[in-house]
Amino acid sequence: MTKVKVCGVRSFDNAQMVAEAGADLIGLNFYPPSPRYIDAEAAGDLVKRLRARLGEHCPVLVGVFVNEPADRVREAVAKVGLDCAQLSGDECPETLEELSGIAFKGIRPETAEAALVDAERYGNAMRADGRKPSLLLDAFNPGLYGGTGETAAIDVALAVREAVPRLMLAGGLNPENVAERLRMIRPWGVDVASGVEAGIPGIKDKDKVRAFITEVRNAG
Repeated sequence: MTKVKVCGVRSFDNAQMVAEAGADLIGLNFYPPSPRYIDAEAAGDLVKRLRARLGEHCPVLVGVFVNEPADRVREAVAKVGLDCAQLSGDECPETLEELSGIAFKGIRPETAEAALVDAERYGNAMRADGRKPSLLLDAFNPGLYGGTGETAAIDVALAVREAVPRLMLAGGLNPENVAERLRMIRPWGVDVASGVEAGIPGIKDKDKVRAFITEVRNAG
């Protein structure tokens, strides 16, 4: 079954709705310039309440970081009570190695050739944990760290899918296009943020979330 990650949630009520709609993973964004940013204190309260409410049925909780030192990521994961971290900046392989078992990498390659290089450098993360992606692929954009609303090129996505155990596909997904993307690429999981919002960054729309997850489940 294709995994669904809903990213950029900012409130407990919204996180609970996303979880109850069937999301497998929830992303909390710790990159301050992002309109979906949440600080560690608010995130810690959200995580504590969500785990208390849902128990073993709580989705995997992922912190999204951009160009933070490994020790700061490790500290935030422990303090907030996250399951893992997603590194979505220009982090080097050594940073990922320092966070072995804690973090996976988000990449934005321009070409299939560059994608294969990134897969070789970063694709072994989380190899032993089947609940988490080994690599996340977002659309190429030279100036932004994800959240562009653009879709990843098909040839790039297919190249990465063949190179890593569990590819999570991000970039421009929404209830209208996710089924087609799944049929073409067949990733392990999909990541959505703005595609299930109704105009306010970080506030997910219940109908859009449910429609997105239904499309994913129906597509297999």
